[in-house]
Amino acid sequence: MAKKVKDRQVHENIRLITGWLFLAVGLYLLIAFGSYLFTWTVDQSLLSQEDILASGEKAANSGGILGNRVAHFFIGHLLGIGAFIIPLFLVTLAVVFLRIKKVKLLSLFFIAAYGCIILSVACSYIFSFTSWKYLFGAGVGGTYGYRVNEWLIDMLGLPGTGVLIFFVLTAWLVPIVVRIVQRRKERRAGKATVVAASAPETLPEPAREIPVPEEIHVPVLEVEPPAGEKNTPSFEIEMAAEESTGGTMELYDPKLDLPRYRRPELSLLEDYKDKLSEVPQEELERNNQKIVECLRTYNIQIEKIVATPGPTVTLYKIVLSPGIRISQFTRLESDIMLSLAARGMRVIAPIPGTNMVGIEVANDKPSLVPMKSVLDSTKFKESKDDLPVVLGKSISNEIFMLDLARMPHLLVAGATGQGKSVALNAILASLLYKMHPAYLKLVLVDPKRVELSLYSRLEKHFLAKLPDTENAIITDTKKVVHTLKSLCIEMDTRLELFNKAGVRNIKEYNKKFLDRRLNPVKGHRFMPFIVVVIDEFADLIMTAGRDVEGPLTRLAQMGRATGLHLVIATQRPTTNIITGTIKANFPARIAFRVASQTDSRTIIDVAEAKQLVGRGDMLISTGSDLIRAQCAFIDTPEVERLVEFIGAQQGYAGPFELPEYIDTDSPEVAGRSEGPRDELFEEAARMVVQVQYGSTSLLQRKMNLGYNRAGRIMDQLEEAGVVGPSDGSKPRQVLVGSMEMLEELLGK
Repeated sequence: MAKKVKDRQVHENIRLITGWLFLAVGLYLLIAFGSYLFTWTVDQSLLSQEDILASGEKAANSGGILGNRVAHFFIGHLLGIGAFIIPLFLVTLAVVFLRIKKVKLLSLFFIAAYGCIILSVACSYIFSFTSWKYLFGAGVGGTYGYRVNEWLIDMLGLPGTGVLIFFVLTAWLVPIVVRIVQRRKERRAGKATVVAASAPETLPEPAREIPVPEEIHVPVLEVEPPAGEKNTPSFEIEMAAEESTGGTMELYDPKLDLPRYRRPELSLLEDYKDKLSEVPQEELERNNQKIVECLRTYNIQIEKIVATPGPTVTLYKIVLSPGIRISQFTRLESDIMLSLAARGMRVIAPIPGTNMVGIEVANDKPSLVPMKSVLDSTKFKESKDDLPVVLGKSISNEIFMLDLARMPHLLVAGATGQGKSVALNAILASLLYKMHPAYLKLVLVDPKRVELSLYSRLEKHFLAKLPDTENAIITDTKKVVHTLKSLCIEMDTRLELFNKAGVRNIKEYNKKFLDRRLNPVKGHRFMPFIVVVIDEFADLIMTAGRDVEGPLTRLAQMGRATGLHLVIATQRPTTNIITGTIKANFPARIAFRVASQTDSRTIIDVAEAKQLVGRGDMLISTGSDLIRAQCAFIDTPEVERLVEFIGAQQGYAGPFELPEYIDTDSPEVAGRSEGPRDELFEEAARMVVQVQYGSTSLLQRKMNLGYNRAGRIMDQLEEAGVVGPSDGSKPRQVLVGSMEMLEELLGK
């Protein structure tokens, strides 16, 4: 408390000294400038002397030789009469610092700067028609005003310059005058209100007002009793002014580590206007006629058909006549397909939420859905989702979006060449266009080493990897297993921190941290979302099997609350790859065209993925709903430009480090009891013994280390017998009581 009072007194002294300094300089310049108006011709000879004290001559200016030179610089060389605003500005600053009156400094600065410039130009123009044209050498407006005025006359002519200066000058003066008048009115109104409020309706006793501190603003009347009456005890109400806390605490902003980061521009992507097309009216009418004739052949009466054209398929919504059963309609699926001679036809009976049945018919000429068009949509731009992913357009040409944070994991499967890799690029592009690197980290797994290697330039912005790993894109199966197990460690750590913070999920935790209600000294930290993208899941299962499926299943079961989300893709959607466990933990699935109905059922539990037309045509299952959509197209050159734009910007010192995972089953680890100690091991040991306090957060703060390295050093201190084992959130017990014992332990 005493320190706060002392600091407050020091700040108060600095404020007073600064205020008096501004006042002194302002008054001195005002005197020098005023005197210069009358003595500038007399003191001209002093300006040519390099050493202002050598001649011994005295200046006629009341500010002396220095005042003459300063006044000549500001009035003669620069701004002319407009320079008088400078000392007035300094005096106003003094008023603010001395707390005589409150003024907005930024507004005051811009008003003063604007006034200096416009007065200089206006005076040069106005007095150019008088005998004062060459006053102070360049005129009343100074050299600056003379040059600007000369240029304006050349550009706009004499009348045009006059009109411009008049409007600019009045734009500066009128608001000032209006503000002064308004303040006078408010002041008068305030005085009248105070008088009315303080005057009692009937008060026979003589009263006088007692002054009260400004912070309370409560008028208190002390009543003097009339003569002859007994003195009654005085009654007072004392109101304590609320003590200032010195301002509100600023919220933590994780984006300040990369304050200049710019999100990618849409100009990096292609329009593909030459590949956009609409379904011709003739095609719609032809298919409509074929559907009517086919159904009429089998005595199925209909009341209405509504066609909804999409980029790849058109949905024909049919209202059946009363008495027609849906089973009669669904039996004709093959006959309708034969009648239309259509590829990729699908029957929906009924359409969910309606009294209609539907027939999806592939368009003769499918239209491309550019990634740029869906990213430029209002739906995506104004989305408040945590992890928004825009996948393309539905069959009704509506933007189709999902929130990966809610799904919470996504399975993408389909035959080779049907759009699976493009879908992964669309998912990653959506996240890169929407998210800041502080809020999102990506773990990219690419066993084929061809699809995700383009994103390696994002290493210092969005990528996460194991410590001491060379490549940010994980291609080695063994490293994939270690990474998944490391993510399990990260998940457990986050869950432990959630428990300490008393929250249930990452959104509640980060909100508390941003509000500065969680202490980093106790291990708390801001947590970005981590999205794991595995391009070819089948290769991992075939080579690693349960080593991959085990940690992956655990992440899928518990990762949602901690902000860990999985996107896995495969071109072999067989039952030994997409097992029942995987399906149970991946409720959101995307199916592209497959070769068999069995593969389709393996992915989305229905056989309809076999009837897709390919090239981005997909079925999306989000639980109970099954939606058909056209995947947005983004080509490799577009991805390269996107990655280049982000990678060229300033990034973090390195990728986001995942917790270190040590494979205890490997021969290298089993054959030795301890590895090489960290180069900062001894320094850390001495610090821990000196303060008799051992914790990972202490090493982070005092030695400026990352969380992973500090944890490794703490484990080494435990192995060396310096500190005891971990005890939950409590600091470790320091087992060495003195520096002499430590030196003996270290063998010094």
